[in-house]
Amino acid sequence: MKKLLIGAAVVTTIFAAVLFLVKADVSTAEEKGKGKSVYDFTMKDTGGRDVKLEQFRGQVVMLVNVASKCGYTPQYDGLQKIYEQYKDRGFVILGFPANNFGAQEPGTNEEIVEFCRINYGVKFPIFSKISVKGEDKHPLYKYLTETETNPEFSGEVKWNFNKFLVGREGKIIARFESADKPEDAKVTAAIEAALK
Repeated sequence: MKKLLIGAAVVTTIFAAVLFLVKADVSTAEEKGKGKSVYDFTMKDTGGRDVKLEQFRGQVVMLVNVASKCGYTPQYDGLQKIYEQYKDRGFVILGFPANNFGAQEPGTNEEIVEFCRINYGVKFPIFSKISVKGEDKHPLYKYLTETETNPEFSGEVKWNFNKFLVGREGKIIARFESADKPEDAKVTAAIEAALK
């Protein structure tokens, strides 16, 4: 009986160590932006709560770095329109406020959400402010922009309202520049193709 208990304790210890190593490996991968898909990342909502992007698995996702005081800010209107148009078919937009370009997103998370709601009726998820370029670039944006993790659509984000389209399996399938309006034919065609 003693041997059985000792054996069980050893197995439990080994199992705990393996779980720890697996968890450490996942967070290290996330920190470096080396996830296998966008589902490997956990972001903060505007209230500071963790949101695992895993919850969007199986949907077509558009990731957009947004700003409230930019020439492209009216694109919030187009983003909300395409969100309403396609959300019932499994499409979602995730907005990531960033102050990287011309300090055009100076507000707090609360101010940003309020601005989006009042001025554009935004109902898609808006997350806590992050950095999308530079030394403090968020791991999600490292994943989106680095050649190693996104060879087909890599490259630094050049301005606000850059759009990455992610297919149902969590892989990046298209990228649109700031000047590409959300309701442009090439954008909606890519969304529709991904939703089929």
